[in-house]
Amino acid sequence: MSRFEQITDLEKRYLLQTYNRYPVALEKGKGVFVFDFEGNRYLDFVSGIGVNALGHAHPRIVKAIRDQAAKVIHLSNLYYNEYQGQLAERLCQLSGLDRAFFQNSGTEAIEGSIKLARLAGHRAGGDAKCRLVALEGSYHGRTFGALSLTGQEKHRKGFEPLLGDVTFVPQNDIAALRAAINGNTCAIVLEPIFGEGGILECSEEFLRECRALAAQHQAALIFDEIQCGLGRTGTMFAFQTFGVVPDILAIAKPIAAGLPLGAFLAREQFATAISPGQHGTTFGGGPLACRVGLEYLAIVEEEKLLENVARVGAYLTQQLQMLVDKYAATQGVRGRGFIQGLVLDIPARPLVEQGLTEGVLFNATQDTVLRFLPPFLLQEKHVDKGIRVLKKLLGKKRKKQQNVESAA
Repeated sequence: MSRFEQITDLEKRYLLQTYNRYPVALEKGKGVFVFDFEGNRYLDFVSGIGVNALGHAHPRIVKAIRDQAAKVIHLSNLYYNEYQGQLAERLCQLSGLDRAFFQNSGTEAIEGSIKLARLAGHRAGGDAKCRLVALEGSYHGRTFGALSLTGQEKHRKGFEPLLGDVTFVPQNDIAALRAAINGNTCAIVLEPIFGEGGILECSEEFLRECRALAAQHQAALIFDEIQCGLGRTGTMFAFQTFGVVPDILAIAKPIAAGLPLGAFLAREQFATAISPGQHGTTFGGGPLACRVGLEYLAIVEEEKLLENVARVGAYLTQQLQMLVDKYAATQGVRGRGFIQGLVLDIPARPLVEQGLTEGVLFNATQDTVLRFLPPFLLQEKHVDKGIRVLKKLLGKKRKKQQNVESAA
């Protein structure tokens, strides 16, 4: 039995079967590449679904983990630790928001965000001020609160009844947004760029209207930047790309370079709604993850990775658009920076699987969108490699279709 077969056999026998995995077992990574147990190398356009923004085995991250693990890994939030306040300060400086709370994941950051919004709503308007507005097609996580805000039936099915008091409106539909919000609304929750929803951007006009309506009704504007934030658009936060500042910001994925860490940041007027004992976590904000989070932010700044994301991201957009201009199976390009999607009129998963045989990791979302979430270290030469593979795969699709048409 091969190493791959051993791994998959154990998972099939003992794990809950919740993942439809691709047929590869990965052993290690270096930079923008990962390697399987047979030594095959793959160019990584997935980065652990947006987590490994610094690529794999970045020497400064490896050193920070090693050094901190030799001192202390976990203490609990009964006590102060050296790095939690430092990371909160840096995130507040970068975002312009006032306070932070650390958790273990993006989903938990959403849960904390809506708890804070509910508390602030009750303080401003009593128990009736509890309603939430979210967007159709959105994705915020799989726990009950986050799932209640997720506007995709395929994720919600089988788990109802979820939390009530949530109204969904179409993305970028300002009339529907205005109709959904009233004095009992405590929060508007949205992703500036849908990740799992197919790399769809909210328009600046829509975001500005969300900002104005939230202020008018004393509601929190919550941005979920778990996938699109922390540098992926070419600015540190996606809201800086769009020029609209939220009241509460949920972040996670790359912040601790692969270690589990999420956070929500808040303006002071909302942060003061919560009191000791109303929220907490065992693991969130531990010294290991927070030290690595500080190192992540330092590396992004010192290695000028935001500039790289903007430059190479523009090149990626250009190259993807050339595919759209050439191949009938491609319909358009979405997104910006290092969160982009190639829209297809065919299922995307077969292309992902065929990409494995060509040494490239792609990812599919919403069935027909090929998603690109590469490490921030990606260079133009890596884009060229990915595009060459896509040309080869799309060319095969076109030739096969031509053969079918000729036979008919």
